[in-house]
Amino acid sequence: MIPLNVTFMLADWIVKGLADGTFERVGGVIRDVGSKQVVTWLRDMTGQSSQITTLGSSPNNLLNLIFSGANLAASGVNTAVTGKGLADVNERLGGVEQASIGNIAISGVNLLGTVANVAISGKGFANVNGRLSGIENQLGEIGQSIQLTQGILQLTTASSVLNLGVSVMGFAVIAQRLKELEKRLQEAQELLNKMNRKIDLSFYANFRAALDLAINAFTMSKAENRRSSALQAINRFLEAEHIYTDYTDTEIEQKSQIADEYLLTLSLAYLAEARCYLELEEHDTALRRFQEGATVVRSRIHKYVDLLLTSNPAAYLQPQLQGQIDLQRLTRIYQWINPALDENAVFEMQRENLFKIFHDPKRWLDSLPPAILTRIEVQGGWFGASQNDLKEEAYKRLPQALEVMESMIETNRRFEAYQTEVEAISQLGISFHEWLKLSPSTETKPDGAELIYIIPSQPLELLQLSH
Repeated sequence: MIPLNVTFMLADWIVKGLADGTFERVGGVIRDVGSKQVVTWLRDMTGQSSQITTLGSSPNNLLNLIFSGANLAASGVNTAVTGKGLADVNERLGGVEQASIGNIAISGVNLLGTVANVAISGKGFANVNGRLSGIENQLGEIGQSIQLTQGILQLTTASSVLNLGVSVMGFAVIAQRLKELEKRLQEAQELLNKMNRKIDLSFYANFRAALDLAINAFTMSKAENRRSSALQAINRFLEAEHIYTDYTDTEIEQKSQIADEYLLTLSLAYLAEARCYLELEEHDTALRRFQEGATVVRSRIHKYVDLLLTSNPAAYLQPQLQGQIDLQRLTRIYQWINPALDENAVFEMQRENLFKIFHDPKRWLDSLPPAILTRIEVQGGWFGASQNDLKEEAYKRLPQALEVMESMIETNRRFEAYQTEVEAISQLGISFHEWLKLSPSTETKPDGAELIYIIPSQPLELLQLSH
């Protein structure tokens, strides 16, 4: 088995690789750009509270407690000064300095008890304060490092219905995401009614019932009962996949504004099914279901992205959108479709389009899909919305449409990255439940940390996520 390092802090060599372009984040993995070998898995903290002890307050609050204890010892406690007491304080400070951030809370609490029971000489107290200042600087550097890492990973702008790591996408989390999607569809119902369109939400109840069945299945004590109930849930998830594939295709064909909701629901259905197989330790079957799901979902996300790019994608580069959308963001959309494209290639693709949209904006407006704008959404005067009203509203919608594309692409990448986890489990020779339990063994979660990093001792060559 290849050893794994599980940590809250990303290794410096990986941060450097991300910064210089040697490595890239694709969904929930960090991989080598050239060889496509996986060097790290990312895992959200969601659902990890039972395994992770948090500080419960910022590092500065912890330092304030330590300083308060030290000041109390110097001014308010009338105990004798002993060399042993001061040595004990310094020894404990040494332990804090050498410990990982995970041990600071425990060492700090213990330190309070020691400092509060000894009086410190002027020279000794100055030494203690000096060393405490060093700890404060260390904590500050850790906080900056966490923020820097998250910035390099571009996680602050990456929204997705899926978490980073299949291990934190349990049935309860899937149920919550499903509830959010159903709510969004209910909110869209009013507009759809104005367009004489109705949507059937009854199948969401069936999906929720299947999730409840799966949750109950894996809390059963007898193996045969677990498997029997899990297979029943799998059958319901298969039914959901067929239903939401049809719904998605229909909505994309109609260029609908709710196609993305059904597409995300379809992703959750495949994930729920594959998760059942993982819980049963049927890794090969889970991988096959992920592969099929990835093919089905990606092809439809591609169609939906093409739809949102509109008949003239240069619209996203209109001067009115300066400061909201730049060429780099648009290029990242195109690179998901064709990784060989760079910013210059994308600009050349849009050079003529920029000319066209400037001279004939009406043609672009008339071709806009309902996924972005319908005339019924724009309030006009007695004679309806003017061409200028429509154009202004359409331009206002484009930043949101780009965010939807980015979110859909991020969701797709996370879904495909789940396959690498299943492959890794097989290569590492561990069970899914052992993979679930991976967590930093000697660290306490530092304030501001949102991820766990699972780093193999050597990069893994995996078949999935090749594009």
